[in-house]
Amino acid sequence: MKKILLGAIGAIALSLSAPANAADLAPYAKAPAPMIAAIYDWSGFYIGLNGGGGSARKCWDNYTFAGAFVGSEGCHNATGGTVGGQLGYRIQSGNWVFGVEGQGNWADFSGSNTSVLFPAQLNRSRVDAFGLLTGQVGYAWNNVLFYVKGGGAVVSDKYDIFTQPGGVLLASARETRWGGTVGAGLEVGFAPNWSVGVEYNHIFTGSNTRTLNNAAAVAFQSDRISQDVDLGLIRVNYRWGGPIIAKY
Repeated sequence: MKKILLGAIGAIALSLSAPANAADLAPYAKAPAPMIAAIYDWSGFYIGLNGGGGSARKCWDNYTFAGAFVGSEGCHNATGGTVGGQLGYRIQSGNWVFGVEGQGNWADFSGSNTSVLFPAQLNRSRVDAFGLLTGQVGYAWNNVLFYVKGGGAVVSDKYDIFTQPGGVLLASARETRWGGTVGAGLEVGFAPNWSVGVEYNHIFTGSNTRTLNNAAAVAFQSDRISQDVDLGLIRVNYRWGGPIIAKY
């Protein structure tokens, strides 16, 4: 009987101590979820707007209508602002990004100089618009993309000759020039489908000989005019496809 009583007392003591021992145990902690790294994908079609400024270097050389060189009339820079848009497509492979793009801009670049050969004349040049069709090769650091570009260019030009002093229009001509372009840009993705960047382009169109006509459409003067254009642009793009990819 004494042994049975001692055994019952021991069992009760063990049952009372069990909750206390369980309370001393540390609660189960769930392992934290692995961190997620976001990788920006530049692939997809995009459309955007751009704006900035530019400068066109113009040099006029006077020629006879038969094509004989007479002499240089001097040079000037036609400067001003520009706004436009672009449409393109990119594909990303690893860190490399390849693309094609078409761009069209309205421009208001103008400049003038007094003719060295004819001091009573003021030669003025204007760039009204330009377009670019280029290929791109870039390298991406996640949401930061550096790229170079190159391709074809077209520029709309207007030339005027005024009296000096007085500013009376003597003759004018228009032309559409074709040439090439090279450039580079830096673009940053600030949202899954939005990016902003800066870009520089150089357009080279060589030299063309133009006949400038008076108001009666009679040939007044013939000049061979060279042109190179430098552009600095700020761009904003919206892209379809190529969302941010989350990887563990």
